[in-house]
Amino acid sequence: MSRLTSLQSPFLLGFDGLERVLDRVAKSADGYPPYNIERLAPKDGEPERLRITLAVAGFAPDQIEVTLEKNELVIRGRPPAEREDRQFLHRGIAARQFTRAFVLAEGMEVLGADLATGLLVVDLARPEPKRSVQRIAIRARDENRRIAEKE
Repeated sequence: MSRLTSLQSPFLLGFDGLERVLDRVAKSADGYPPYNIERLAPKDGEPERLRITLAVAGFAPDQIEVTLEKNELVIRGRPPAEREDRQFLHRGIAARQFTRAFVLAEGMEVLGADLATGLLVVDLARPEPKRSVQRIAIRARDENRRIAEKE
């Protein structure tokens, strides 16, 4: 028996890639590093903004990479190699590499990324979509001519 998801509805055409992306994001969500997502109210005619904040204590800017490919925002952290002259009696601060991916809606813009006090902040803008209606012309075809062509 095949699994039917809501994205396989006959009324949703062209969304087959979206289901694969959602599965991939769900599998990669391991909880590290912790993050917040905030909605910032629009002001002075600016579009609505979103802010992603990741707790990346101990990471320097050159150890974090923020990339945008198609509609996927990927944040990767790679800590430096362990120094052998350090001996921990207790180690409670995680310093492992990570990858955190966020799928962005069509039209979302990345405004920038800042790192301060152990928090990486990535600001996004959600511009108001332009609403348009496109009229599709209907061509008239003669059914009798089509039947004659098949014979």
